[in-house]
Amino acid sequence: MKKIIALFSAGIMVFSLMACSGGGGSASNDSAPNSTSAGDSGAQSAAINFDQFSGSGDNEKFLIEMIDRYKDQNPHVDIKLQSYGYDDYFTQLSAKVAAGRAPDVFELNYENFVAYAGNGSLKSLDGTGIDTSVYNDMALKAFSKDGVQLGVPNSFSNVILIYNKELFDRAGIAYPTNDWKWADAMAAAETIRALDDNIYGYFHPLSFHEFYKTVAQNDGGFLSADGSSFTFNTPQNIETLTYMVDMQLKTNVMPTEAQLGGMGDWDLFKSGRLGMIINGIWAFPDFTRDCDFEWDIVVEPGNIRKATHFFSNGYVVGNESGVAEEAAKFITFISSNPEATQIRLDAAWELPPVNDDSIISQYKAKTPPANREAVFQSLDYLVTPPVISQFAELQDIVGRHLSDAANGIMTPEECLESLQAECESRIDLSK
Repeated sequence: MKKIIALFSAGIMVFSLMACSGGGGSASNDSAPNSTSAGDSGAQSAAINFDQFSGSGDNEKFLIEMIDRYKDQNPHVDIKLQSYGYDDYFTQLSAKVAAGRAPDVFELNYENFVAYAGNGSLKSLDGTGIDTSVYNDMALKAFSKDGVQLGVPNSFSNVILIYNKELFDRAGIAYPTNDWKWADAMAAAETIRALDDNIYGYFHPLSFHEFYKTVAQNDGGFLSADGSSFTFNTPQNIETLTYMVDMQLKTNVMPTEAQLGGMGDWDLFKSGRLGMIINGIWAFPDFTRDCDFEWDIVVEPGNIRKATHFFSNGYVVGNESGVAEEAAKFITFISSNPEATQIRLDAAWELPPVNDDSIISQYKAKTPPANREAVFQSLDYLVTPPVISQFAELQDIVGRHLSDAANGIMTPEECLESLQAECESRIDLSK
C-alpha cells in the first residue's frame, strides 16, 4: 500500500515544496556531529552545524541576521552555516548522512522529510520543551510522523496568479478575479498577446508540481483512489496537458524556450512584456523592487474546481547530533521567535509559520500587491502530490515526459501513454 501522510484534519493536505530557494552558498566546515564543552567562563559551549537551502542566495543575509540575534542571546553557541542552492542541496545532504556526517540541524521540504523521517535520521522534538502552539497548525503537521514531532516549520507559502495591470488596461480588458476559470485566463491572454509580437499573455510552467496541481483543477490525478495504480493516461489528464501545451504550441500566449532566448519567466514579467504569471508569493520582493508598473494578484484560475499549492519547509535535528538540546532551542528561535519572524516579514521572505495576528496583519498591510488577502483565500483549495518511496524517480520520469510534450516531440496523449507505461515498469507503489 502506498504510504501517504495526512497533513490536515478534515482531509486537507499540505504540499511543501521545493520552491523558493536561490543559488549559491557560504563556506563552512563539514564536520561530524558536535558535542558541548566547557568554555573559559564555565558555561557549556556548543557548535551547531546547520545546512539549509531556502535561505541561500539573496535570502542568506536575512538568515544570518536571525542567527546573529540568536548568538547575541546565546554567546556560548557557535553556528556553522552551510548554504546550498536547492538543485544541489539534497545531493550534498544525502552524501553527508550516508557518510555519518549529518549536520546537527538541517532543512527539509515535505517530500524529502517523509524519507528522512522513515529512515531514522531525525531526532524527536517531543519532550524538548518546544511550544508547538505558536506554530501554524497546517505547517506544523507537515513535519510530524506517527504522532511524533520531528521538525518545525520555518516558513510557508503558496502559488497565485500575478498580473500586470498596465497590460490589462492597454488591452482594454477587466482585471482577473478569484472566480476566473481556465477559459477566462486564456481569453485575456490571447487579447494581451495580440498587443505586440514581443508581448505574451500567460506563463504557466510545465513541471511535475504544476502539472499535478493543474490536473487536480480538472478532477484528474496521478494515482487511483487507493494509491495502488497510476492514472496518467486518463481523459482528464490528456485534456489538462493539451491545455498547458497549447499555450506555447497553438495560441503561443506563452513563449517557447526559443522565444525566451535564455530569459527567465520572472525577467519576462519584470520587463513589462507578460500579462500573467503563475508563481509563488516568494516572487513578491523581486517584483516589488524591479517592476516599474502596477501589478496585483488573485487566486489561481481553475477549471472543474480550484486547486492551489501550499509549500512549507522545516528544520530538523539530526538523530546523531551531540548538541540536540541546544539545536532544538536554535531551530525554535529562528522559526518562531518574534525577532526572527519580524526579520522574515520585513524581508517579504515567504510567511512566518506562526499563529501571531500582529505578524499576519503586517503581512496583509504590505503593498504591493494590494490584494494580499488572495494569499490566504487560496488556502481553501489546497492539494498535495503523491508522496511515495520512489518520489525522486517519479518526479524525474514525469519531468522528462512533460518536456517532450512541451517541445512537440510527442502529442499530449502519446506523452501520457508513454509516461503511464514507464511508471508502471519502474515504480513500485506497494512500498
